[in-house]
Amino acid sequence: MKNKGALLVISGPSGAGKSSIIKELLKQIPNAVFSISTTTRNKREDEVDGVNYHFTDEKSFQKEIEEGAFLEWANVHGCFYGTSLKQIVKFLDEEKLVILDIDVQGYMLLKKRLKRYITSVFLTTKNIEELKARLLLRQSDSKTEVKKRLKNAIAEMNYINRYKYLVINDDFKTAFAQMLNIAHSALNKRSLIDSDKFIQTWKRAKKAK
Repeated sequence: MKNKGALLVISGPSGAGKSSIIKELLKQIPNAVFSISTTTRNKREDEVDGVNYHFTDEKSFQKEIEEGAFLEWANVHGCFYGTSLKQIVKFLDEEKLVILDIDVQGYMLLKKRLKRYITSVFLTTKNIEELKARLLLRQSDSKTEVKKRLKNAIAEMNYINRYKYLVINDDFKTAFAQMLNIAHSALNKRSLIDSDKFIQTWKRAKKAK
Protein backbone atom coordinates (compact mmCIF):
# COMPACT_ATOMS: atom_id res chain seq x y z
CA MET A 1 0.00 0.00 0.00
CA LYS A 2 3.03 2.25 0.02
CA ASN A 3 2.80 4.87 -2.70
CA LYS A 4 6.35 6.07 -3.08
CA GLY A 5 9.65 6.49 -1.28
CA ALA A 6 10.58 8.91 1.49
CA LEU A 7 12.76 11.98 1.92
CA LEU A 8 15.18 12.38 4.82
CA VAL A 9 16.17 16.05 4.97
CA ILE A 10 19.30 16.85 6.98
CA SER A 11 20.17 20.48 7.65
CA GLY A 12 22.57 22.21 9.98
CA PRO A 13 25.65 24.42 10.11
CA SER A 14 28.60 23.76 7.84
CA GLY A 15 31.05 21.72 9.92
CA ALA A 16 28.44 19.91 12.01
CA GLY A 17 29.28 16.55 10.40
CA LYS A 18 26.44 16.10 7.91
CA SER A 19 28.61 14.57 5.19
CA SER A 20 30.15 12.00 7.54
CA ILE A 21 26.75 10.99 8.91
CA ILE A 22 25.26 10.66 5.43
CA LYS A 23 28.19 8.57 4.21
CA GLU A 24 27.57 6.03 6.98
CA LEU A 25 23.78 6.03 6.47
CA LEU A 26 24.27 5.09 2.82
CA LYS A 27 26.39 2.13 3.91
CA GLN A 28 23.84 0.89 6.46
CA ILE A 29 20.56 1.35 4.56
CA PRO A 30 20.35 -0.73 1.33
CA ASN A 31 17.68 1.31 -0.46
CA ALA A 32 18.99 4.74 0.57
CA VAL A 33 20.33 7.13 -2.04
CA PHE A 34 21.89 10.57 -1.77
CA SER A 35 20.35 13.46 -3.65
CA ILE A 36 23.31 15.17 -5.31
CA SER A 37 22.80 18.91 -5.30
CA THR A 38 23.94 21.27 -8.04
CA THR A 39 26.13 24.13 -6.83
CA THR A 40 28.08 27.09 -8.12
CA ARG A 41 30.65 27.01 -5.32
CA ASN A 42 34.23 25.94 -5.95
CA LYS A 43 35.06 22.24 -5.66
CA ARG A 44 37.14 21.32 -2.63
CA GLU A 45 40.27 19.24 -2.96
CA ASP A 46 38.65 16.03 -1.68
CA GLU A 47 35.39 16.38 -3.63
CA VAL A 48 34.37 14.65 -6.85
CA ASP A 49 32.02 16.16 -9.43
CA GLY A 50 28.89 14.02 -9.73
CA VAL A 51 29.54 12.34 -6.37
CA ASN A 52 29.55 15.13 -3.79
CA TYR A 53 27.89 17.78 -5.96
CA HIS A 54 27.19 18.65 -9.56
CA PHE A 55 29.48 21.65 -9.94
CA THR A 56 28.43 24.34 -12.40
CA ASP A 57 28.75 28.07 -13.07
CA GLU A 58 26.24 30.75 -12.15
CA LYS A 59 25.09 31.32 -15.74
CA SER A 60 24.22 27.64 -16.20
CA PHE A 61 22.52 27.54 -12.80
CA GLN A 62 20.34 30.54 -13.64
CA LYS A 63 19.34 28.85 -16.90
CA GLU A 64 18.21 25.74 -14.99
CA ILE A 65 16.16 27.94 -12.65
CA GLU A 66 14.39 29.46 -15.65
CA GLU A 67 13.73 25.98 -17.06
CA GLY A 68 12.15 24.83 -13.77
CA ALA A 69 14.77 22.13 -13.27
CA PHE A 70 15.01 22.60 -9.50
CA LEU A 71 12.61 21.37 -6.85
CA GLU A 72 14.22 23.92 -4.55
CA TRP A 73 17.20 26.25 -4.72
CA ALA A 74 18.87 28.81 -2.51
CA ASN A 75 21.79 31.20 -2.25
CA VAL A 76 24.04 30.13 0.63
CA HIS A 77 27.32 31.86 1.54
CA GLY A 78 27.11 33.70 -1.79
CA CYS A 79 26.84 30.47 -3.82
CA PHE A 80 23.81 28.77 -5.36
CA TYR A 81 22.60 25.28 -4.43
CA GLY A 82 19.69 23.41 -6.00
CA THR A 83 17.91 20.04 -5.90
CA SER A 84 17.00 18.39 -9.20
CA LEU A 85 13.25 17.87 -9.58
CA LYS A 86 13.71 15.03 -12.09
CA GLN A 87 16.12 13.18 -9.82
CA ILE A 88 13.84 13.32 -6.75
CA VAL A 89 10.76 12.17 -8.67
CA LYS A 90 12.72 9.22 -10.08
CA PHE A 91 13.96 8.15 -6.64
CA LEU A 92 10.51 8.44 -5.05
CA ASP A 93 8.98 6.34 -7.83
CA GLU A 94 11.62 3.69 -7.10
CA GLU A 95 10.58 3.74 -3.40
CA LYS A 96 14.01 4.89 -2.24
CA LEU A 97 14.91 6.64 0.98
CA VAL A 98 16.28 9.85 -0.49
CA ILE A 99 18.76 11.64 1.78
CA LEU A 100 19.11 15.38 1.18
CA ASP A 101 21.73 17.68 2.64
CA ILE A 102 20.08 21.08 2.18
CA ASP A 103 20.08 24.37 4.05
CA VAL A 104 17.13 25.82 5.93
CA GLN A 105 15.99 27.92 2.96
CA GLY A 106 15.83 24.86 0.75
CA TYR A 107 14.00 22.88 3.40
CA MET A 108 11.30 25.55 3.71
CA LEU A 109 10.70 25.42 -0.04
CA LEU A 110 10.78 21.63 -0.19
CA LYS A 111 8.33 21.36 2.69
CA LYS A 112 5.76 23.37 0.75
CA ARG A 113 5.83 20.90 -2.14
CA LEU A 114 6.55 17.46 -0.66
CA LYS A 115 5.66 17.69 3.03
CA ARG A 116 4.08 14.23 3.27
CA TYR A 117 7.30 12.53 2.19
CA ILE A 118 9.65 14.46 4.48
CA THR A 119 11.27 13.53 7.77
CA SER A 120 13.50 16.41 8.82
CA VAL A 121 16.54 16.53 11.08
CA PHE A 122 18.61 19.48 12.24
CA LEU A 123 22.17 18.36 12.99
CA THR A 124 24.50 20.61 14.93
CA THR A 125 27.39 20.77 17.38
CA LYS A 126 26.98 21.27 21.15
CA ASN A 127 27.97 24.95 20.85
CA ILE A 128 29.43 27.55 18.48
CA GLU A 129 32.98 27.17 19.82
CA GLU A 130 33.00 23.49 18.87
CA LEU A 131 31.71 24.39 15.41
CA LYS A 132 34.44 27.00 14.98
CA ALA A 133 37.11 24.49 16.03
CA ARG A 134 35.88 21.97 13.43
CA LEU A 135 35.78 24.54 10.64
CA LEU A 136 39.34 25.62 11.40
CA LEU A 137 40.53 22.02 11.72
CA ARG A 138 39.40 20.97 8.25
CA GLN A 139 41.45 23.84 6.73
CA SER A 140 39.28 24.10 3.61
CA ASP A 141 38.12 27.69 4.17
CA SER A 142 39.86 31.00 4.77
CA LYS A 143 39.42 32.80 8.10
CA THR A 144 37.03 35.19 6.37
CA GLU A 145 34.99 32.27 5.05
CA VAL A 146 34.93 30.66 8.50
CA LYS A 147 33.55 33.88 10.00
CA LYS A 148 30.87 33.96 7.30
CA ARG A 149 29.91 30.34 8.01
CA LEU A 150 29.69 30.98 11.76
CA LYS A 151 27.48 34.02 11.18
CA ASN A 152 25.23 31.95 8.93
CA ALA A 153 25.15 29.14 11.53
CA ILE A 154 23.76 31.54 14.15
CA ALA A 155 20.95 32.46 11.75
CA GLU A 156 20.26 28.80 10.93
CA MET A 157 19.86 27.90 14.61
CA ASN A 158 16.67 29.97 14.69
CA TYR A 159 15.03 27.36 12.44
CA ILE A 160 15.51 24.40 14.79
CA ASN A 161 11.85 24.36 15.81
CA ARG A 162 10.82 23.88 12.17
CA TYR A 163 12.44 20.42 12.15
CA LYS A 164 11.02 17.14 13.42
CA TYR A 165 14.25 16.04 15.10
CA LEU A 166 17.32 17.66 16.60
CA VAL A 167 20.58 15.68 16.80
CA ILE A 168 23.63 17.02 18.64
CA ASN A 169 26.78 15.65 17.02
CA ASP A 170 29.03 15.72 20.09
CA ASP A 171 29.96 12.02 19.90
CA PHE A 172 29.85 10.63 16.35
CA LYS A 173 28.78 7.08 17.29
CA THR A 174 25.90 8.33 19.41
CA ALA A 175 24.79 10.87 16.81
CA PHE A 176 24.94 8.28 14.04
CA ALA A 177 22.89 5.76 16.04
CA GLN A 178 20.21 8.41 16.52
CA MET A 179 20.25 9.30 12.83
CA LEU A 180 20.01 5.65 11.81
CA ASN A 181 16.90 5.18 13.96
CA ILE A 182 15.34 8.30 12.46
CA ALA A 183 16.16 7.13 8.93
CA HIS A 184 14.44 3.78 9.50
CA SER A 185 11.38 5.48 10.98
CA ALA A 186 11.19 7.78 7.95
CA LEU A 187 10.37 4.78 5.77
CA ASN A 188 7.39 3.87 7.95
CA LYS A 189 5.59 7.19 8.21
CA ARG A 190 1.83 6.89 8.09
CA SER A 191 1.68 9.72 5.58
CA LEU A 192 3.43 7.48 3.03
CA ILE A 193 0.58 5.01 3.13
CA ASP A 194 -2.67 5.27 1.21
CA SER A 195 -4.63 4.63 4.40
CA ASP A 196 -8.07 4.56 2.75
CA LYS A 197 -6.95 1.86 0.33
CA PHE A 198 -5.28 -0.09 3.13
CA ILE A 199 -8.43 0.00 5.27
CA GLN A 200 -10.57 -1.24 2.39
CA THR A 201 -8.13 -4.06 1.66
CA TRP A 202 -7.96 -4.90 5.36
CA LYS A 203 -11.75 -5.16 5.58
CA ARG A 204 -11.98 -7.41 2.51
CA ALA A 205 -9.23 -9.79 3.58
CA LYS A 206 -10.37 -13.39 3.63
CA LYS A 207 -9.90 -15.45 6.73
CA ALA A 208 -6.96 -17.78 6.59
CA LYS A 209 -7.98 -21.39 6.14
